[in-house]
Amino acid sequence: MLFNNTTKLTKLYFKREWLSATIWLAIIVTLSLFVAGIFTDLYGTSADRIGMAETMRNPAMVAMVGPAYAEGEAYTNGVMYGQMMLLFSAMAVAVMNIFLVIKHTRKDEEEGRNELIRSLPTGRLSNLLGTMIICVIINTILALIMGFGLAIMNIESMTLTGSLLYGASLGVVGICFGAIAALFAQIASTSRGAIAYSFIFLGIDYLTRAIGDVSGNFLSYLTPLGIIFKTETYASNYWWPICVLLGIAVLIGIIAFYLNSHRDLGAGLLASKPGRKEASRFLQSPIGLQVRLLRTMLIGWLITMFILGTSYGSVFGDIEKFLSGSEMMQQIFLNNDKFTFAEQFMTTLMTISSILVAIPTLMIILKILGEEKKGRIENIYAKKVSRNKVLANYLILSIIGSIFFMKAFVLGLWIASSAVMADPISFWTMFGAGLVYLPAIWVMIGIAMLLIAYIPKMTKLVWILLGLCFFVVYIGKILQLPEWLINFTPFGSIPKLPVDDFNISPLIILTIIAVVMFVVGFIGYRKRDLING
Repeated sequence: MLFNNTTKLTKLYFKREWLSATIWLAIIVTLSLFVAGIFTDLYGTSADRIGMAETMRNPAMVAMVGPAYAEGEAYTNGVMYGQMMLLFSAMAVAVMNIFLVIKHTRKDEEEGRNELIRSLPTGRLSNLLGTMIICVIINTILALIMGFGLAIMNIESMTLTGSLLYGASLGVVGICFGAIAALFAQIASTSRGAIAYSFIFLGIDYLTRAIGDVSGNFLSYLTPLGIIFKTETYASNYWWPICVLLGIAVLIGIIAFYLNSHRDLGAGLLASKPGRKEASRFLQSPIGLQVRLLRTMLIGWLITMFILGTSYGSVFGDIEKFLSGSEMMQQIFLNNDKFTFAEQFMTTLMTISSILVAIPTLMIILKILGEEKKGRIENIYAKKVSRNKVLANYLILSIIGSIFFMKAFVLGLWIASSAVMADPISFWTMFGAGLVYLPAIWVMIGIAMLLIAYIPKMTKLVWILLGLCFFVVYIGKILQLPEWLINFTPFGSIPKLPVDDFNISPLIILTIIAVVMFVVGFIGYRKRDLING
């Protein structure tokens, strides 16, 4: 039977996943409830909320956080919370489900676990069904905890119905992206490829939603992130988008099951292209092999960062109108009358972009752990190649990658902003404002190296730390979080050029911290046993 012993597999997956899922849920729910609790203090008066409503209808803010579906007195704390937090939380939930589904499908195939399971009396589709059941259970738990948690806080305008709808919105987005990840797990031949496709889809989803919401056209109805805003949480409280996304998830899931039943175990629908008959001298070197393995990801992320830069740069033409119309936004983003609105807004944008650049750079350094788990790196160490040399190659690629990813973002930002601004910001001003964040990215690489060297099973912590940095920087000023908390993150302590005076001290300190982490990481990696050893 196709689904034989699915129940037993589901129990097994739950035992494997409960700790990771608990950490994810705790972080998402805690941050969401924390933000909801301080919203009433930040925007306690009707005048504050009306002013914020006008601000959030600006195209720049709509592109970043989502559309405003109420105005004037109807723009309550609940509506404001739904607009500001739904997109950020939904993307976090999407990432959680992408990793969850890929781990139990394509990754288990790569590492031979599914072959072992298939040797037992299990159905051909039991693995995928068990994974999707766990996905549905985890997202249902998230929806219930989030919904009742927000309702219990008894915040004015945040009703039980609206809170349950908000929780259901996050849950259904998680299920939808879990199904999308399951589909890409059938298409790609590696877990790395499945994750890359899933994240590319998430990025396209975000950009398509932004274009559709700003333009007010049908594009926002074509993406999960766009559809979920049609719930108009805490305002009209429409439930039909939940049903639509569930239907989409079921349809995508059926396609994934069909493809799974018609492909070979361990293979993907997109087969890997055959390589050259004879490897070049560069490919025969450790760093050449690593560049070849990472080539697709590097190119994909360079293109992604360039497109992301152009999408943000395209709204620079409205920045002055956006900020001049809101005293509150001026207090948040404007600190120096000597610089233009665009220059001061750019400093916040560079902070956010640097965190996004950290994602592919961390993926590069963590690739060594993936090769180690699959047993492939042992073939390299069997030759006259030291561990430190291999790790150093990944570190070099990660550092070089951080530079080029940031350059790609800055180039896209400059090209698009120059096209829409009467007095555009110079390329070198943007270039300097972006490159100063490199030491902060290197610190995150150092943290990843320490985890690889000493506690490789806990490398997911680096993603949690990066997510916390993104949360604090992304909405820290809007929520008026303490300045010391923002500066405590590596990205918050960087001088925000060109508004701030250039201060090399934090850059030197962060670089020294990163170098120390690198050295300690090399020592630990050289001494510890291989994971499969």
